Amino acid sequence: MPQKPKLLLITPPYHAGVVEAAGSWPHIGFVYVAGHVRAAGFDVEIYDAMTKGHTIQQIKERITLSNPDIVGSTAYTSSINDAMEVLRTAKEVNPQIITLIGGIHANFCYEELLRGYPETLDIVVRGEGEVTVPELMEVLVGVPRLADGRDFPSDTGLSKVLGIVYREDRKVRVNPPRPFVEDLDSLIPAWDLVDWADYSFYVMPGSRLGIVNSSRGCVNECSFCSQQKFWHRSYRERKPEKFVEELEYLRDTYRVNVVMLSDEYATRNGERWEKILDLMIERQTGVYLLLETCVGDIIRDADIMWKYKKAGVLHIYVGVEATSQDKLDHFKKNIACEHSREAIRLINEAGMLTECSFVLGMPDDEPGHIEETLALAKHYNPDFAHFLLIAPWPYADIYDELKEHVEEKDYSKYNFVEPVVRPKNMTMEEISRAVIDCYRRYYMDKIKEYDTIRDEFKRDYLLRSMKVMMENSFLVRHLTGMGDIPDEVRKYLEQKN
Repeated sequence: MPQKPKLLLITPPYHAGVVEAAGSWPHIGFVYVAGHVRAAGFDVEIYDAMTKGHTIQQIKERITLSNPDIVGSTAYTSSINDAMEVLRTAKEVNPQIITLIGGIHANFCYEELLRGYPETLDIVVRGEGEVTVPELMEVLVGVPRLADGRDFPSDTGLSKVLGIVYREDRKVRVNPPRPFVEDLDSLIPAWDLVDWADYSFYVMPGSRLGIVNSSRGCVNECSFCSQQKFWHRSYRERKPEKFVEELEYLRDTYRVNVVMLSDEYATRNGERWEKILDLMIERQTGVYLLLETCVGDIIRDADIMWKYKKAGVLHIYVGVEATSQDKLDHFKKNIACEHSREAIRLINEAGMLTECSFVLGMPDDEPGHIEETLALAKHYNPDFAHFLLIAPWPYADIYDELKEHVEEKDYSKYNFVEPVVRPKNMTMEEISRAVIDCYRRYYMDKIKEYDTIRDEFKRDYLLRSMKVMMENSFLVRHLTGMGDIPDEVRKYLEQKN
């Protein structure tokens, strides 16, 4: 390998539909890793094959043109198959390319991947990669490869790199974990390596959508989630001033006017969060924020919802998940059922957009429960409701409880829109059709309210959102059974255009 190996970071070309209906944004993990790799003196490129909608053939051509020494990808569970296909393609271009994988799935399922893809995958990067990847590249400069390309020999120096897993002399070697970065403000984002023309918030024509991190970690215990396990229930924060300065930098340098917060729990520290809002108001950042937070924090901040609005918070997702307190307790959501309606009311009354989700497809689900879920969704009345099918990731706390009911083994379907678990009293097709029916009935009622909305911005936002939902090919692919919604919605939208 040359003294200064080149790294090509590639997003897997996986498309699920629900998230992509809203917009496209950079892969923030790659932005940080690339910044630290470059600061260490190495050449690095970011290639967002997913957002570009590229095929494996196009990815192959890009790898050939880039001629990297190392190719890295990342994956959550439903995108892992596509990520491995990217790495297989890299080996096809040049068997001597060293391949890396990071992300939530690989963090926990490293042994399955290294044993299952011996000719495709070389190294798993666990945890945060900003320090690990540059250090790994330094070591790889002098590392020889075996003729079959499968294993590293011993005594390469790889054993000293914290946070990696690899094969060495026919064994999977798991190095000790790397401690988390203590000072998040010390991280180096490579925003100039982003192809900004690719990113926009679809419901705001002409917008440029960025993604920024103001904290990392989660201290909650949600049993179906993976973030609290990935972060070991830790939590770190950036200084409010540094976060707002980054918003201003992206606005002034790349014309970013909408920003999604990648934080798992941005509002946990109420004093810090209010300071962020105050700074955004004081500096008139002019940047809209999209964020996810907890019901309890909205209740806590009832008296400063006006600050949310004035600062530029546009759209808030709150996790509701279930229709009963028993179900919420089962999911370890740590909220009271009656608080969800109040939180959504507070956000709506302050003039912001609300979004929440309801988890279905558990073993005990039956038609009556699904009807209750739809009724509660209508009672809560968020602007956007998602009826998601449980995806029991093999590393989530809830997996052991659900594994005997898991009928779908293809990870690419673990995307919340395709059934994986079969309820005891319903078929897979029945639960899928029931969820589709929830969408159809919810939005057919919801769209009739649009004429009563006095706020012109919000009304137009909702209309454009519905249009985007109906026109996004990946979402439509999963909702092809929505009956008469598409035609009726299109007719309504055509009348409004």
